[in-house]
This record gives sequence, C-alpha cells and structure tokens, in this order.
Amino acid sequence: MHVAFVHRRGFGQFAALAAQLAQAGNEVSLITETIDRKIPSVRVVRHRTEPGPRANPHMARHMGIPDHHARIGHRVAETLDAMVRQGLAPDVVVGHIGWGSMMFLKDVLPQVPALGYCEFFYRPQGADIGFSPDDQPDLETRKRLRLRNIAQLLSLEAIEAGISPTHWQKSLYPTDAQGRISVCHEGIDTVRFRPDPTASVTLPDGRVLTAGGPPIVTFVARDLEPYRGFPQALEAAAKVARQCRDALFVFVGGDGVSYGVPPPGGGAWKDHLLETLDMPRENILFPGVVPHSVLRRLYQISSAHLYLTYPFVLSWSVLEAMACGALVIGSDTAPVQEVIRDGRNGLLVPFFDTDALAKAILDALKEPERYFGMRAAARRTVENRFRLTDCLDRQWDILEGLIGKSFIRRS
Repeated sequence: MHVAFVHRRGFGQFAALAAQLAQAGNEVSLITETIDRKIPSVRVVRHRTEPGPRANPHMARHMGIPDHHARIGHRVAETLDAMVRQGLAPDVVVGHIGWGSMMFLKDVLPQVPALGYCEFFYRPQGADIGFSPDDQPDLETRKRLRLRNIAQLLSLEAIEAGISPTHWQKSLYPTDAQGRISVCHEGIDTVRFRPDPTASVTLPDGRVLTAGGPPIVTFVARDLEPYRGFPQALEAAAKVARQCRDALFVFVGGDGVSYGVPPPGGGAWKDHLLETLDMPRENILFPGVVPHSVLRRLYQISSAHLYLTYPFVLSWSVLEAMACGALVIGSDTAPVQEVIRDGRNGLLVPFFDTDALAKAILDALKEPERYFGMRAAARRTVENRFRLTDCLDRQWDILEGLIGKSFIRRS
C-alpha cells in the first residue's frame, strides 16, 4: 500500500499517521515545499516553492491568493505526474486542501481515492472575520473571502472524503460537502503530555520554576497577536500583577503575525502594547519560541494556562495543556466551547472582558485547591476524546473505508 501525503510545510497534521503507516510496512511518501522533520522510511519529494501572492496590474481584484494557490496546485500536479511516470503512483492520497495542493489531483490520478484535510473554510460572518467589534467586513472583504475559498471548493470536488479536527471547523464547510467530512483530531500523545509534579523549568537567568514556587501563569501561541487574544491576556496580566506581586506570567510565542494584521506602524504586537501598558516588567517573561519539551514542562507547572482565540482553528496547545492537567482559562468562543465546559474541566470568560479574565486568574491563584477536580477532568477530556492512539485508529478506519479494503497492515 502506497500512501502519499500532500502538505506544504512538512508533515504537519499528518506526522503521527505517516509514521505509523511506515512502521506498519506501508510505502509512504510526502510531497511538500519544505520539510519540518524526518520520519524513518518515508520518502520526501520536494517541489519548487512558489513565491507568495504577487501584485499584477492586469489581475482581477483579490485574485492574488487564488493565483498563488493555483501555482502551488500546478507544482504538486507536476510532482505527482513525475512519480507516476517513475512507477511510484500512490494507492491513496491524503492532503491539506487549504493551499491549492489538491486542486489538480484528479487530473493526474483520476482513479486514486483522496482524503482531504479540511481545516478552515473562510466565512464573512460566524467565524474570525467580523468577530472583533472594530472589524466589520465590507463588500470588498466579502468578495475577497469568497475568492480565497476557490482552491478548497475545487479540491472538495476532487476528493472522496474529508477530515476535520473539530465539529465546529467541519460546520464551516458547505452543507453539501459536510456529509463527506469526518471529525477526527490528529491526536494528543497523552503518555508524553501528562501531569508531573516534579517538573521544573530553568530560566536563562538561572531561576528555576516549579509548581511549588511562586504562581506561574502561562500563555502559548505561534505568534503573540490579537487572533489568539494576546492583547487581552497581557492586559489581564497587568491587572493581576498589581494584586498578586509574586505571580510570573510566561508568554511563549514569536513576534510575527500568523493571522490578522500587524500593529499600527508595524513591528511586534508585544512591543506595541508594552509601550502603553502599566505592567511590572519583573512579573513578565517573553522566552520567544521554545522547544516542545519546554512547553510540556511549562504546562505541568502552570497555576493557570490562558487560551484565548477568535472563532478560528483550535490550537494543539490547549489540548496539550489539558492533557498535562493544567487549569485552562479560555475564551467563550466556539472552538474552545467544544472542548471546555465552564466550571467542569476549565473556565470560560468573554474574549474581550479583561476584568473577567483577571478575576478568573486571581481566583485560581488564591485558592488553587478549588480547581484540582477541573484539572483532573481536563486530563480525562483529552484521554477520552483526543488520545493519539484512538485518533490514529479512527484515521486508519477512515482510510480503509475510503479504499474499500482492509489490507493495510497495522503494527
């Protein structure tokens, strides 16, 4: 059995499945622009990286991103065609449909079944756009979003089945496509991400952070930006620090902008916000992007973990923190509501209400024993719904159902 994965940025969401398929003796290929890690016995086929959306005075409005996606689709199609001519045709293709990579799949492999990863379908309302009170989409924005979905709409027509990590993310897709989309998360390694009362983190200045020391409030995002609630978290941290002098706030993430827009004048949101925020600097730490092993230990020693997000893609970080038994204080937005029940396995606060967020943090720091049950329930939530081994089993079942055979050898 030859399974080909298609993803622009390495294995991404497919890493665990690709590794297990290869370990079971299947032939596995990855078609990608860049490689983020190596997996034994997996063939990596890189195609040429296409430059991003480009300005063209002769191009219709808002066609920069669709054009970029089409160019990526052409590169993947060329790569698949070359593989076929070399006798390396896959038996099934699994790919992310968001960047155009799967657009021309059936033009190369008309008889090969395909499973598409359906991560996020853009909407002018009901999701990230228009969520902020000062972000009301105009006609041009609505047209731009419709055109941004071109690659996904063409890919949906070219795949036999899809997979979404959460029910809410699936619900964003066109109704007539949802019947082909299964809900299955990539999975969280609950053996690796687990509570550990002995965990510690050593800071560059030599300080050692532990669960038994001064309270530690954690925040993790790919980049520290508004889409993940960084301004609200930082403002709440300032309010808490004035009342809880020994609390340390650790904001993990880069200075770029993964989603949304940069601050007025450019630069990093962190620097922009700290210019006007009255925040004791000794109470705040910005370690940048840290190794996954350090993240795990931060979750394990956290007194409270903040996870705020626009109605957007649910981050792995919140599930990893829950698996480590962290008390998650999250935003009451749709992606978070799907995994956290307020007062049961975590706490939910209105996204823009920094007073409510500060109060929730203070309560957690003052009476930590009140939240032991929630921490345990958070861990159980991940074990019951997002355990890696269970998610991989479901992914195997989806693949076998798609192929119509059950001869994939399991390890």
